[in-house]
Amino acid sequence: MTAATMDVAPPAPPQPVTLRQAFWVWLRIAMLSFGGPAGQIAVMHRILVDEKRWIGEQRFLHALNYCMLLPGPEAQQLATYIGWLMHRTKGGIVAGVLFILPGAVAVMALSWVYVLYGRVGIVSALFFGLKAAVLAVVLQAVVRIGGRALKTAPARLLATAAFVLIFFFGAPFPLIVLGASLIGWWSGKQGHAAFRGGGHGASKSATVADADTLLGEDLPAHARPTWRETVQTALIWLALWLIPVAALLIALGPDDVFSRIATFFSTMAMVTFGGAYAVLAYVAQQAVENYGWLSPAEMLDGLGMAETTPGPLIMVLQFVGFLGAYREAGALSPLLAGTLGGLLATWVTFVPCFLWIFLGAPFIERLRGNAAVAGALSAITAAVVGVVLNLAVWFALHTLFRQTAMLSLGPIRFDAPVLGSVDPWATLLAGAAIVAVFTLRANVIATLLGTSAAGIVLHFLGVLG
Repeated sequence: MTAATMDVAPPAPPQPVTLRQAFWVWLRIAMLSFGGPAGQIAVMHRILVDEKRWIGEQRFLHALNYCMLLPGPEAQQLATYIGWLMHRTKGGIVAGVLFILPGAVAVMALSWVYVLYGRVGIVSALFFGLKAAVLAVVLQAVVRIGGRALKTAPARLLATAAFVLIFFFGAPFPLIVLGASLIGWWSGKQGHAAFRGGGHGASKSATVADADTLLGEDLPAHARPTWRETVQTALIWLALWLIPVAALLIALGPDDVFSRIATFFSTMAMVTFGGAYAVLAYVAQQAVENYGWLSPAEMLDGLGMAETTPGPLIMVLQFVGFLGAYREAGALSPLLAGTLGGLLATWVTFVPCFLWIFLGAPFIERLRGNAAVAGALSAITAAVVGVVLNLAVWFALHTLFRQTAMLSLGPIRFDAPVLGSVDPWATLLAGAAIVAVFTLRANVIATLLGTSAAGIVLHFLGVLG
């Protein structure tokens, strides 16, 4: 055997991994999962595909494409999917819960700090700096997703239409997603290539073959459930999700803050296709403008928390639930009510994610090569670019200007900035963050920490009001 032959010989498949061993790998992934879904998926790919070789490139991308079809956070669902593939339901629960846990603990602690000390000058200055960087982060998301999704003229047209509908006409996000999915489904079914794209965050080169990995190419036995097992899975996870919601509605009534948190975030869990930033757009539209649980500035603060802590970006929803219940505590102490509200929002947001995976993953092979489904997914992603652009504009209005005014012209209604209310220091920090992200290629965490430090410096210089 020559040296050249030895160089190309496939490596031996990895040894079997126990659930206990997998636990520590999933915990490591969770602690490294900063920077939004693209960064989190890249971390998973590096560790699970390149380093551990638990799963191959094509199987990883196949799982990712399925998770991109689902409402909710695709990175957390991908972790759950791969954990389920390896160690059945227990493995999926371990992977999915660990992916959430560090961020949930961190955001809850920061929520306490926020309501107890948020008016303290140095803490307020820190969040002032965070908000400036968040604008750059969301703009980066627009560019990243747009670069992947808007490869054709119809996709760009759909993204533009989505932005116009949601920004100028206040169209509901779920309706935009439904319309985009129908357009993409029809296009794919007709064989058109109007919408095409791929999942974000994964490698573009197939460096690890499925056959050379721990999972191999074959389906595990638990990926062939009987109909009885499928129904049982659905009933268990639906009960875990909906029984607490029903109990709150019966015990407290539909107008109680806990009932509204449960129903709102349960609805969100079913309609927020398109990943974390699409979720944020929907929450900003509803929790801020309709429910009044928090202000636009506080929404930005919460997003800053989620960006600087590990785990899913939509852990910001825990902060939203916390503030909503904190401010409508009733007979409870505000901190207790806020804690319960945050935990409730987290529960009804993430339990459905496990349902989608455990119920749908065994049938994922049926979606492979389905042109209509691929077209629907790509069209949704294109529309999400417009929705996230709307989120970026919304953040810019409430970061760079102290006041906005609602303008109306027939069916057109939108927020416009009051030009005389521009905040020069916020504009300066936001501009610096944009330069750092787009020109200097600084990572998200470094940018957020830098603008936070700058906010504190401005506080000590006495220039912040």
